Amino acid sequence: MTNHSLGSELNECLRSTHVIDSSNPQIIQFAQSVAAGESNDSDRGVALHYAVRDGVRYDPYSVDLSVSGMRASNTLPRKLGFCVPKTVLLAAAARALRIPNRLGFADVKNDLATERLLNMMQRDLFVLHGYTELYLSRRSVKATPAFNRSLRERLDVDPLAFDGIHDSVFQPPDASGNQFMQYVNDRGAFADIPLQEMQLALERHYPSLISGGNDSIRGSFNGDAISGSRR
Repeated sequence: MTNHSLGSELNECLRSTHVIDSSNPQIIQFAQSVAAGESNDSDRGVALHYAVRDGVRYDPYSVDLSVSGMRASNTLPRKLGFCVPKTVLLAAAARALRIPNRLGFADVKNDLATERLLNMMQRDLFVLHGYTELYLSRRSVKATPAFNRSLRERLDVDPLAFDGIHDSVFQPPDASGNQFMQYVNDRGAFADIPLQEMQLALERHYPSLISGGNDSIRGSFNGDAISGSRR
């Protein structure tokens, strides 16, 4: 969202939708509680990012591509989700505080994946990895709340920080200089989730997972990380 485009997009970037349900009372209460005491939108955005990043456990085995499965108010009490539901929750909470935002998506290669997940995917490309594009201090800033601190610590890497000023999309390299996240293709940013496009893309890229239904991708990514099965 640039200054030029914001005027035409503002209403859409603040709107409550079936998935980004920012008007839900639970979402409003969550957002207000997290941001209590913060004096400006940048600080509120940062506080929301960390609340979602660390308060909702990342698990790519818990995929549900339905509207209900993606809905922010369902992710909040579940406290579990892969990158897109966590991105949606951050967007909904921010909109509840009147912070405009969009959902951004990119195809990435992520070396923090576990061996089991890569075997299930049958490839190393993660399509439609999600982030939230927040409009803070009159500029657009990207925040990636996917990987929670406890998971990062188990994988022996630093968690991805967000300061409300700089884009936060690239995982810092480890002490040896190894880079974990490579962005391959930017799919753009959207005022609402492109759910049909997402469903078709995941079915096309991961037929062995999606064709079997949700039960075929259940498991514990956290458990795999603890067992040391990272690639």
